[in-house]
Amino acid sequence: MESYGAVTGTDVPLATQEWPARQVPVAGVDLLVRDVPGAAAELPPALYVHGLGGSSLNWTALGLLLNDTVRGIAPDLPGFGRTPLSGPTGISEQADVLVKLLESEFDQPAHVFGNSMGGAAAVALAAQRPDLVASLTLVSPALPHPRVSASALWFAALATPRLGPVVLERAQRLPFDRRFQASLAMVFGDPRALPPEVRAIYEAELHRRDTDPWNMQATTDAAKSILRSSLAPPRRSLWADAASVKCPVLLVYGGRDRLVDARIRTKAQRTFPDARLLYLPKSGHVAQMEHPEQVAAAFRDLVR
Repeated sequence: MESYGAVTGTDVPLATQEWPARQVPVAGVDLLVRDVPGAAAELPPALYVHGLGGSSLNWTALGLLLNDTVRGIAPDLPGFGRTPLSGPTGISEQADVLVKLLESEFDQPAHVFGNSMGGAAAVALAAQRPDLVASLTLVSPALPHPRVSASALWFAALATPRLGPVVLERAQRLPFDRRFQASLAMVFGDPRALPPEVRAIYEAELHRRDTDPWNMQATTDAAKSILRSSLAPPRRSLWADAASVKCPVLLVYGGRDRLVDARIRTKAQRTFPDARLLYLPKSGHVAQMEHPEQVAAAFRDLVR
C-alpha cells in the first residue's frame, strides 16, 4: 500500500490532516460536519458518507486528494463519530438525513461517495432524490448478498433482540489490543502495510468510540437495518433502488474484503444502468483509506 504523500503543500501525511469541523442542525440533531480544506468555492460539491462504526475521518486522504476536483463535506451520521444518537439509525433514516443535509448545504447536485452501509444509504438517497445526486462512488456498498457469510451471521446476531447487546458487551470486555487487532484484520486488506499514522488514527478513533454512551444502540440499530435490507422483497430491495439510479456510478470493490464479498461486483455492475468498476485485489473494506490514489483517479475518469 502506498503512503500517499501530501498534495496540499505540506510534508504532513494526508491521513493526519484533519478537516475543520462544524455543527449543522439536521433532522433534530446537531451533525458534526467536516469541510475539505483547500477546495475552491466554484468547484462542484461532494458528500462523503461513512459506514457502520465509521466516521467522517474515513475520508480524510481521499477528500484531500480530490480537493482540486470537488469541494467536499463529510458528516458523522447520528450515533457515529461525534454526532449523538437521536433516534433509529437505519439505512432509510440515514438517507433522510443526507437529503436534508444536501438541501441545506448545496444549491446544485452533489457527487456522493458512500462506503459500506453509507454506500447503501447513498443508493437509497439517489433513488429517492435523483435531483440531488450528480454521481455515485460506492466503496464496498452494503447491498444484499445471496451468499451467507461470516459477516452476515455476525450482523444477524447483532440484530437479534437480547442477543445483540450480549454479543457487544462480551466483545467490549475483551482486552482493547485484541479488539483492535481483530478490527484491523476485518476492515483492511493488509493491516501490516498500513502507514503508522493511519494505524494510530484508527486506534484513537476506536478508543474514543468506546466512550460513546450510544455506541451499542447505534450499532445494533444499524445491524438490524442491514439485516432487514437483506430480507426485503425484490421490488422493495436496494437492488431495485440501484436499477433506478440514472446518474453515473463508480463501483469500488476490494479483493481482500472480509465484510462485502467482492464477487457481488458483477451483479452490481449489471444492475446500475450507468456503472464503471474499479477492482482492487489487495484492498479490504475501506479502499478509500487503503488505496485513495487509485480511487481518486477512477473518480476523475468518471466525471470527465
